[in-house]
Amino acid sequence: MAKAYLVGAGIASLSAAALLIRDGGFAGSDITILEAQDRVGGSLDAAGSPQDGYTMRGGRMFELHFECTYDLLDSIPSLDDPAKSVTADTFAFHEDFAWNDKARLVDASGSPVDAHSMGFSERNRLDLVTCVGTPEKHLDGKRISDCFTEDFFTTNFWYMWCTTFAFEPWHSAIEFRRYLNRFVHLFRTFDTMSGIYRTRFNQYDSIVRPLTAWLEGQGVAFQRNTTVTDLELAPADGVTVTSVACTRDGVRQDLPVAAGDLVFVTNGSMTANSTLGSTDAPAVLDTSAPDASWALWQTLAAKRPGLGDPAVFTTSVKDSTWGSFTVTTQDPTFFKLMEEFSGSQAGKGGLITFKDSQWLLTIVLNHQPHFHEQPAGTYVWWGYALFPDKAGDHVAKPMSQCTGREILTEVMGHLRFAQAEQIVESSIVRPAIMPYITSQFLVRKAGDRPQVVPEGSTNLAFIGQYAEVPDDVVFTVEYSVRTAWAAVAELLHLDKQPPPVYKGGHDPKVLLEALQTMHRH
Repeated sequence: MAKAYLVGAGIASLSAAALLIRDGGFAGSDITILEAQDRVGGSLDAAGSPQDGYTMRGGRMFELHFECTYDLLDSIPSLDDPAKSVTADTFAFHEDFAWNDKARLVDASGSPVDAHSMGFSERNRLDLVTCVGTPEKHLDGKRISDCFTEDFFTTNFWYMWCTTFAFEPWHSAIEFRRYLNRFVHLFRTFDTMSGIYRTRFNQYDSIVRPLTAWLEGQGVAFQRNTTVTDLELAPADGVTVTSVACTRDGVRQDLPVAAGDLVFVTNGSMTANSTLGSTDAPAVLDTSAPDASWALWQTLAAKRPGLGDPAVFTTSVKDSTWGSFTVTTQDPTFFKLMEEFSGSQAGKGGLITFKDSQWLLTIVLNHQPHFHEQPAGTYVWWGYALFPDKAGDHVAKPMSQCTGREILTEVMGHLRFAQAEQIVESSIVRPAIMPYITSQFLVRKAGDRPQVVPEGSTNLAFIGQYAEVPDDVVFTVEYSVRTAWAAVAELLHLDKQPPPVYKGGHDPKVLLEALQTMHRH
């Protein structure tokens, strides 16, 4: 029987392994996942305890048309109820805890603002429509700021859009255009975020754990602490892997790849080199060379044309860095005050952005418990800042140099709660700094990301955030699952292909609603 080797244990590899079994007829025992770290899940991480504080570097949002993800996870039993799939559990949770944001944007006075109006000028509207309609090839090498006037970046729309999806003005106009087209159906409810779906717990507990358990039950081998350093390619014009070179606990291994075997590589990582701090210590930016996932891609790209250019995504760290923080407390005061402030129960309020903050801070109160083993009486919430290199409004230094306590002090300064000191003193805050977190949004051109199955490849596929899928958008779980499905389907020549990317812009009703939203006052 053919064997499959998957480099990396993020959501793309886990999905590819599941699809090899479900659709490709592979036995789980013929699949090996090689992971450099001692854990699985990649960027979908979550860990901690009430005593030490919980951590999660980020939280992915979902929406109704993540067809690849829902199709796959409909095959996977949920963590708590084997009779219910992960997809069914996600939909059921949305029914009970749909977002209805009443305080999406907060101004400098600490008051929620009316975000129902997008705040556009007629020029802004024309520029937006032009961007949506411009062929992608004409946006090669362009930034978002190349397509809009300066005042566009002070509209309600931009503050909501950039903090929902983590865009910066200097990011790729190609990616921005893709997002506009991919999520045009969300325009109508963008101020309330009611079109956004969340998993019941963080994505590690809700997706990674049940998917990993299912794969292990099928006999898939997880080889942790294993760094893949190179793939040996057959000496021919095409791309055929003949061997996987790796080190495990410092010992070199060479895994032979026979005819008919398959190799899937997650090239690059948006959470590479990320670091954690504590309540009393900042997260220190790691400026060393990017991790093994990037190094492997660099090695492969140097061997053959058509395998992308990783340097495009790793050489502008200042343009791809931001910071997040996770807060743990046994004191319910903050949650009670925030529910009063936002007008929404925890888990139903969505994102809250302090649009005038120097850091461009955003926080969210998720439904509790947000961690599967989180005990009653413990509360966890999360926030992030798109400009961690700027001095704060209430703490006179950059977020990237701040302890967890200082970051929370900055948040309290914007909220102006009388109990701010009590909240700060009763909280454990774990900051994270991520130098490559939005590297997939950096300015690029066609060919910088390799095709999922490169031209001439007989057994190698690239999966994850840095492989190329037309029309769909990076920085989503859906993108990783779609690359996995496309890879499995193409390498195995399957009839069952990934569902097409949803294109709301082809629906006249969706387009009309979007245009009406753009003109709201």
